[in-house]
Amino acid sequence: MLDSLRQPLENGEVAVSRANHRVTYPARFMLVAAMNPCRCGHAYEPGYSCKRGRIDRCTSDYQTRISGPLMDRIDLRIEVPAVTAADLILPPPAEGSAEVAARVAAARDVQMARYAAAGLPHIRTNAEAPASVLEEIAQPDAQGQKLLRDAAETMRLSARGYHRVLRVARTLADLDGAGKIGRLHLAEALSYRALAEDLRRAA
Repeated sequence: MLDSLRQPLENGEVAVSRANHRVTYPARFMLVAAMNPCRCGHAYEPGYSCKRGRIDRCTSDYQTRISGPLMDRIDLRIEVPAVTAADLILPPPAEGSAEVAARVAAARDVQMARYAAAGLPHIRTNAEAPASVLEEIAQPDAQGQKLLRDAAETMRLSARGYHRVLRVARTLADLDGAGKIGRLHLAEALSYRALAEDLRRAA
């Protein structure tokens, strides 16, 4: 059932085939998902010892229940540690939700203007851009290009993973108001894929 999300995540459409008929519906959506690190959910707690054996093996066995092709289509993968009582008394972050929303809206306006100027008014965000267009508008600087080339070999990125890193890096640059993708933007984009790639290799 989870793997049925692969097609709409890839192209924003879902095809339904019945007998001699095939119908395609628009299905562009944002997937937000969460899962425990292991079967019991305590794998990364300090001092925890797993009864099932090595923690790294237990976590990889559990997390690889999500197929590689589906995981490859998820752009941002973040490990979220448990919240402690000390975390609850920390002061609120300096940047509130309203400020973040304003930065996101500004970045989306930049993206819409970019694709409208390129004669592609039907494309609104970097996520919707085809790979051929993406390679033109998401060219990193020299340092970023070297980092991406090295990471593609080290992390064994698929062609899809490579382009998804570029999409995220282009969006991070837009949020920073930068015209060119820099090494820091690519490093952050790659960090969002590193956790899942490490788990896949461990399995």
